[in-house]
Amino acid sequence: MVHSNNHERTRAQESSNAIERLYISMRHLFSRGFYKPMGISGDALRESLLLLRPEIYGSIAEEKVELNGLIYVIERLPKGIEECRFVNLTSEEGYSKSHFKPIVPPKRRRNCFRIDKDQMNIEVTRGRSEIYDILTHLTFLFIESHKIANKVLISDGTETIREWKKLEDVVLHNKKLTGDERDIMLAHLASILGRTFEETYNVFTLLSDKNNPDRFFQIIYWLGNLAINEKVNNLRRAINFSPVLRERIGHHIYGEMWADNIKNVLNENNLLNKPIHIISANMHSVMNSIYAPVVLPQQIKDNDTISLFKLLSIDDNEDLRKQVKEYASNNGLIYIKDTSGTNINVQIIDTEKIDISKTIYTLENSLNDGEKPVLIVMDYAFGEQAYETMDELLKPYIDKDGKKHHLNVDSVSIMGKAGILEGGKGDIMIPSSHIFEGTADNYPFKNQLKKKMFEGCGVGVYTGSMVTVLGTSLQNKDILKFFHDSTWKVIGLEMEGAHYQKAIQAASKIRGNISRKVQVRYAYYASDNPLETGSTLASGGLGTTGVLPTYVITQKILEQIF
Repeated sequence: MVHSNNHERTRAQESSNAIERLYISMRHLFSRGFYKPMGISGDALRESLLLLRPEIYGSIAEEKVELNGLIYVIERLPKGIEECRFVNLTSEEGYSKSHFKPIVPPKRRRNCFRIDKDQMNIEVTRGRSEIYDILTHLTFLFIESHKIANKVLISDGTETIREWKKLEDVVLHNKKLTGDERDIMLAHLASILGRTFEETYNVFTLLSDKNNPDRFFQIIYWLGNLAINEKVNNLRRAINFSPVLRERIGHHIYGEMWADNIKNVLNENNLLNKPIHIISANMHSVMNSIYAPVVLPQQIKDNDTISLFKLLSIDDNEDLRKQVKEYASNNGLIYIKDTSGTNINVQIIDTEKIDISKTIYTLENSLNDGEKPVLIVMDYAFGEQAYETMDELLKPYIDKDGKKHHLNVDSVSIMGKAGILEGGKGDIMIPSSHIFEGTADNYPFKNQLKKKMFEGCGVGVYTGSMVTVLGTSLQNKDILKFFHDSTWKVIGLEMEGAHYQKAIQAASKIRGNISRKVQVRYAYYASDNPLETGSTLASGGLGTTGVLPTYVITQKILEQIF
């Protein structure tokens, strides 16, 4: 018994060392300005990733090519990245004003620009966490590409196997394939990837789109092709960080522009002195919770408003969503589309302009008009960006005459998705503190949301401490098991909590920018349970499972505010 515990502990220790090394190497390479991922400079990154074997990247350390991880990464990187030898990480440097068309990955909002056939530029405006995210994904891709090259190169290293020549023929000549030919190609591909025909076919269908049904063939061919060129002709892939990016990172340039913009809008609408409640959540749940039952009462089944919210979350119901949005914008909601580059949109809701008696909430009667709350709903930040944006938002507003106006912030509520360590998808976590992974920092706080408030609402509820991790794609079972079983009693992991809390504590207790009595609320719903094999993020999204917990949490937050 003792022995196996020790083994688990050493695996967990090895893993946390690997994560720390990954971060140190990434920071080092960033300050150096460029590196070759498969060369000596990328060694430390590759080794740490292989030692860590993160859950999301599945069988990265085995010979066979990891397919779920491949889909996860491809959806977060720009289309065509597999063809590019040079990847440049830049700041917002004016490419959007050029003739280059922005390429936005399906699962990450970031602008990317294909400069020529060999170069892809990726714009980073969300801070260091985004750089870590991109570099770990690229490192994974390049490790996998070398597995493909090793499979297809024949012993002397210049010739390739027959199956590869056939794939090359299809991809380079853009051949239109019949059903039979496609199956033959998939059979060849399965043997190259070391996977079954069925696994290969499934990924093929997931990655094909209307305009490009054979996209999977192209991805595999170009990954392998660049890796072969590295091995045989020493044409190494390189990652560069632009000088402007290196100079701007960590200086809150985007966060400051973003926050100033919000405060200007508050000022223009005479809302600066009102009680303000900040909510970090998605862009629909607060709006729908307040306005949808007023606009669409006929869509509510059996007095259950959740049925209405489920309806609104279905893709086809665009016109219902439009009705809610239109009504909201005539009744107190101001939408601020982000232009700063933070990629965080904002809604300002002036409750004075809402007839609360028509909604499912009740407002304290004693409030005069000037005391009715203003809600600032901000879309979710990404990792370290949470500190930058919250820190800037809580600073006083300085008007044209140079006069300071402290914001009257009554509460900050954070609702987000997180990985859960007990329970499953769709359950709710109520944290009592945030522990920051890889540091000795921890942030205890008095959470206004309590476990008992959620009892009987149809989902599991857990309470305890949560870990703010350096990157979701770096966690493996051993670390998570250690967090969960140790005296930290961790119930889940996410990427922003400690950053938000650090900014709130600094603003209220150290800088005196907002009241010391500011109330905080944190609640998360589970996107996956990384301790159960097959329930990691790479296994797919929440679908409508997310609707119930999202709205239950939103409702509790709004009830407390009102």
